[in-house]
Amino acid sequence: MNQQLTVTKRDGRKEQIDLDKIHRVIAWAAEGLHNVSVSQVELRAHIQFYDGITTSDIHETLIKSAADLISEDSPDYQYLAARLAVFHLRKKAYGQYEPPTLFDHVTKLVEMGKYDRHLIEDYTQAEWIELGNYIDHRRDLNFSYAAVKQLEGKYFVQNRVTGQIYESAQFLYILVAACLFAKYPQETRLSYVKRFYDATSQFQISLPTPIMSGVRTPTRQFSSCVLIECGDSLDSINATASSIVRYVSQRAGIGINAGRIRALGSEIRGGEAFHTGCIPFYKYFQTAVKCCSQGGVRGGAATVFYPLWHREAQSLLVLKNNRGVEENRVRHMDYGVQLNKLMYTRLVQGGNISLFSPSDVPGLYDAFFQDQAEFERLYTQYENDTSIKRETVKAVELFTLLMQERASTGRIYIQNVDHCNTHSPFDASVAPVRQSNLCLEIALPTKPLNNVEDEEGEIALCTLSAFNLGAIQSLDDFEGLSDLVVRALDALLDYQDYPLPAARKATMNRRTLGVGVINYAYYLAKHGVKYSDGSANALTHRTFEAMQYYLLKASMNLAKEQGRCPAFNETNYAKGLMPIDTYKKDIDQLCAEPLHYDWDQLRADVMEYGLRNSTLTALMPSETSSQISNATNGIEPPRGYISVKASKDGILKQVVPEFIELKSNYELLWNIGSNEGYLHLVSIMQKFIDQSISANTNYDPTRYDSGRVPMKQLLQDLLTAYKFGVKTLYYHNTRDGAKDDQKDVTSSIIAEDDDCAGGACKI
Repeated sequence: MNQQLTVTKRDGRKEQIDLDKIHRVIAWAAEGLHNVSVSQVELRAHIQFYDGITTSDIHETLIKSAADLISEDSPDYQYLAARLAVFHLRKKAYGQYEPPTLFDHVTKLVEMGKYDRHLIEDYTQAEWIELGNYIDHRRDLNFSYAAVKQLEGKYFVQNRVTGQIYESAQFLYILVAACLFAKYPQETRLSYVKRFYDATSQFQISLPTPIMSGVRTPTRQFSSCVLIECGDSLDSINATASSIVRYVSQRAGIGINAGRIRALGSEIRGGEAFHTGCIPFYKYFQTAVKCCSQGGVRGGAATVFYPLWHREAQSLLVLKNNRGVEENRVRHMDYGVQLNKLMYTRLVQGGNISLFSPSDVPGLYDAFFQDQAEFERLYTQYENDTSIKRETVKAVELFTLLMQERASTGRIYIQNVDHCNTHSPFDASVAPVRQSNLCLEIALPTKPLNNVEDEEGEIALCTLSAFNLGAIQSLDDFEGLSDLVVRALDALLDYQDYPLPAARKATMNRRTLGVGVINYAYYLAKHGVKYSDGSANALTHRTFEAMQYYLLKASMNLAKEQGRCPAFNETNYAKGLMPIDTYKKDIDQLCAEPLHYDWDQLRADVMEYGLRNSTLTALMPSETSSQISNATNGIEPPRGYISVKASKDGILKQVVPEFIELKSNYELLWNIGSNEGYLHLVSIMQKFIDQSISANTNYDPTRYDSGRVPMKQLLQDLLTAYKFGVKTLYYHNTRDGAKDDQKDVTSSIIAEDDDCAGGACKI
């Protein structure tokens, strides 16, 4: 019957469907793959054909038919579907499978206004021809189906109204490299472009969404994370809201530190008026965050930070929950609650926590970040001063409320501000870290703005990337990759535009980078070690030591060549302090692995030459960008051997790397009995990582007799993280009872609470 069907060609002509041609295309896509059936894909597709079907719809049907066959038994269908998708996308972009020459492609898209004009101004035709000859378009066939769909949906330069695609993946990679190294000397830059192209297109280095989608276009804002601190004045609050709008419109995720805002009922102008408190201003920030869509795909997102000892803490902790009314809830942002040792000590000792308005306790807010001994002295002094307005709450009750809300929403985050400042690249006395970012891995100094043009304020930006641990054959691989990634990201700081003076000044002074990792779960599986039993501790210590060492060395070498960052003297590195000098020594209980690199020589070199970048590392979630490399995300254990991602194109299935060979080595999330082993590994990583880590806690209520996770367990995990130096905690995930395979698209969060024996916990 299908032989009688017609196909509508791209030019409108109709002709009989050529089943032999379809067979040849599927057979080409299946070449070299295991356990895939060309005939099965054909059969699934043929029954969906209809008379007059378009060429494009035939391709889409073939792709979908192959993608539906992805399973644990036949994981290679993810590559068959990907190759069919690549074929289809190239036909849409170029009218044929073979791409044009690089020079013709760049010239055409610059003239169309899709690519930045500097590409044809900074490079000669001869250079484009050389780079065009270097490109290997066959690397497009190494993508998984999920990767191709992410490239199509988020990363390729396109007309988002008509859906017209203008490029394919290898052009994306070579042009990102060409943009970043455009200002390098002509005699060396093509070498860097080629090396960086190889590292990214072969999945050794993973680039974040803003770089993948934006570098090569005329829009030049590529920082993933923006940290904005708000002061306790209307001018500063308005400047904060305005800054949020500027950066949300540029696709950035926002961290907002609102901890200075005084509490409800506090005096204004010596008692002339009383303050409306934090909630109306949080609502103001929420409106600013949601007022601009990001590429028409979604609204902005932000995390707001405040200290647990704020007088409104009990009201702020419940802002996300579904109880209450709109007037006392601000549900469309996430929240980071700031803690320190004194807060934990009160919990452990069964004591009280006094809640103050920062405006009533001079010096306390700044000491909270800068000087823990001074904070404790002032806090105790103010507690003994009965003239100061405060709320007094049992520590166990306040922590229980915190953990109830973290459990019920999943998105009340934790920042241990003392660890962020005592184990920090920055000298806390002059450049304290007072907040984190949207995803809780950035830890950078900020200062409040008085207006949007204020250069005395400081908006912190961090430019991210990640190493694919699955591509690391030897720890010495980090040396060459670190040189590439530091050079590329550092060049990006000069290449991009800055909407606000406070962001430009801070970035130029500190030149902060955040290099993380993807594919950690695969890395453990490949080495035959696990999250849960301590077997991965030594490997993790060696790996992250090598990574941090080589990144610091690369930044030091770049400082020799291009000069140290202007604010280097505000770092602890300038004092000769390395991460190995300031980490929480309790980690030594977890891992006795010795150091393997010459830190003393590096220390001497850094003190002599400085660093080009104040920070080098941060472990981000990498949820989307890891899919491009067909890698497991960040540092998390997978929920299933096949992960399922919802996208605008439907459900995307992604199989863990080397599933057939390593299935028994992978440790799935909900098969891990507790958070302890995972938190120990995060702590070992944090010994070397100079910023922070997006680390999650995960709970399966069915493991407990009551069917609920005891509050004692939640608090014990919180204290374990603190004891071993973890700076931040990101999501709280609760298993919802659904089967964690390809049918389990999301994991919902349920509420949990129980009594806590606070005295049983130890810091």
